[in-house]
Amino acid sequence: MRFGRLKVIQRDQRGLTLVELLIAILLVGVVTSGITMTIFQVFDMNSRTSSHMIAIRQVQHAGKQVSQDLLQAHNISPEAKPATPELLILKWTDWDDAQHKIVYNLEDMPSGEFKILWREHYINLSLNSTTIVAEYIDPYQTSCVQTDGAFKFTVTANVSGQSETRVYEVMPRAG
Repeated sequence: MRFGRLKVIQRDQRGLTLVELLIAILLVGVVTSGITMTIFQVFDMNSRTSSHMIAIRQVQHAGKQVSQDLLQAHNISPEAKPATPELLILKWTDWDDAQHKIVYNLEDMPSGEFKILWREHYINLSLNSTTIVAEYIDPYQTSCVQTDGAFKFTVTANVSGQSETRVYEVMPRAG
């Protein structure tokens, strides 16, 4: 009788079967992989958004700087010069007879694929300042052309696959 009683006790103390344990592990794995994928997507989206914002800032800064200089200039030469990296040359004389010359150059970035837009400012033929206007500039989609008296400056920046293009139209002051 005593042995019969033990069997009854064991039958009442049910534990997890191997199938139930495998199902629980599978459910935990599915939930964990879903959470992990969500976290990676958030980080990826944050990286892409950050790269796109950098591209936007680069084209905005380039557009602002070139537009300001175009509004100052009297003599503008935007023609393409294949042998030189010059994108745009602007000249004007100030009210105090100071002669200004602005030269925009595209030079290779260390990565080599995109360019840096440099601005050289000469006053009375002497170099006054050299500044970086923008980086990650796509040279094949960046140009400055004159149509009907207005200048159309198109600039494209590409940062980690995130691209931004802006077109600025500027009517220079009357000479």
